[in-house]
Amino acid sequence: MNFFLKSISYILHPLLMPIVGAIIYFTTAPRFIPDEIIGTKIFGLTILTILIPVVLYFFLKNLGVVTSIHLENVRQRKVPLLLQSLLFVIVIKIIVDVYQYPELYFFFLGALFSSLSAIFMSLFKIKVSLHMIGISAIAMFTIILSIHFEINLTLLIAALLIANGLVATSRLHCRAHNNIELILGFITGLLPQIILANFWL
Repeated sequence: MNFFLKSISYILHPLLMPIVGAIIYFTTAPRFIPDEIIGTKIFGLTILTILIPVVLYFFLKNLGVVTSIHLENVRQRKVPLLLQSLLFVIVIKIIVDVYQYPELYFFFLGALFSSLSAIFMSLFKIKVSLHMIGISAIAMFTIILSIHFEINLTLLIAALLIANGLVATSRLHCRAHNNIELILGFITGLLPQIILANFWL
């Protein structure tokens, strides 16, 4: 059980959540999108939201700016989150066009707002759970997609809600966060998706 709960923190790491959201969108959207376009978008998103952040992490680790990929120390969060926010801006400007992929555009815009909120809270030494931000944003985005496209995603939504519980349990088990930090993370991921849904629902 100890291994399983610790593994959850890596399997459902915040870095993976943007690409998960994109995959959910492209596999559920009932509009025709050529496979070549989907492949190109996923490739670009993988580079910008996973590969570059990983390279930047090792660069920052070598400089002594961060010590762990989970960013447990609130003081070490500002630079990585700022760089992540800049990458989200690039994604919004280059990869996901608001006119062709409005749902995905506002998903990433919500992710940007969540990231900026986490930076703001870190200024006051509030260590919000980045894991909860990521998984709660994905769950809310999927719920809104189900409503918007009028498709049944009940099983997927149920799995994501269970994933929220697993992430919270994992972070508590690892003593990475307390209940307040997890709740703040949940709200910080959830709220921007709900607010921005008004622009594309």
